[in-house]
Amino acid sequence: MPIPEDVTGDEIDRDVRQELQSLPKTLAEDVAKNLVMVARLIDEDPEGAYGYSKVALRLASRVAAVREAAGFAAYANQKYSEALAEFRAARRMTGTVELWPVMADCERGLGRPEKALDMAGAPEVHKLDKAGQVEMRLVAAGARRDMGQLDAAIVTLQSPELASNSVQPWTARLRYAYADALLAAGRENEAREWFAKAVEADRDGSTDASDRLAELDGVEFVDALDENEGGSEGEGVNEGVNEGEGEADSEKEPDGERGENADATDASEQDGKD
Repeated sequence: MPIPEDVTGDEIDRDVRQELQSLPKTLAEDVAKNLVMVARLIDEDPEGAYGYSKVALRLASRVAAVREAAGFAAYANQKYSEALAEFRAARRMTGTVELWPVMADCERGLGRPEKALDMAGAPEVHKLDKAGQVEMRLVAAGARRDMGQLDAAIVTLQSPELASNSVQPWTARLRYAYADALLAAGRENEAREWFAKAVEADRDGSTDASDRLAELDGVEFVDALDENEGGSEGEGVNEGVNEGEGEADSEKEPDGERGENADATDASEQDGKD
């Protein structure tokens, strides 16, 4: 696959660069460039990122960072079985537990929420850092919702991290997931309160909490161009606006469940399989 001229491979993290030192120099450079493309495209063009990940995998399948990148690319394309296989391979190579939450989320994607809950109670969770533990809580709550256990999902999300006034990288998504679970349970007033709190914490627009809040408040957004333009000329403008709206919708996070862990693409993301 073509690599843009501005990609040198030096953009990768230092830890990944060290892993690639086990390869011949030219090969390491090629792998690094493909990994850069995976990271660059995974949010905007998951299919493109997946293509580059396959190239990197073909070149250096014994490098843990390559297996991890391939896992996240497959995950972004909802290829959960493939993603889980790659994450497991990366974990075997490194011995770390960082990928545990996204591995559990892959189980959800494969229709095995009970397995995800088993993983949420495993000893590996205690070895995760705070961010990883929050991710695991989000996955567990999502699994509860998969099983129709809305009240249990709400209780799962109730935690010191949720109650804290301090804003951390995971705060907006945690509050959003809690608000969404409350709304699903018919607790609209509480949901509105927590969507508002999610908006306060969402400094980088990682959720659509502001849109959900506006929807609950009955606010409708009208494009000024639609108001001012009419006739055939206006129809042309509307077509352009609709295309833009479609693109925006495709970039929105899921409803506080699956997809949150790719915060870990977070490698992860940020909010949600074998």
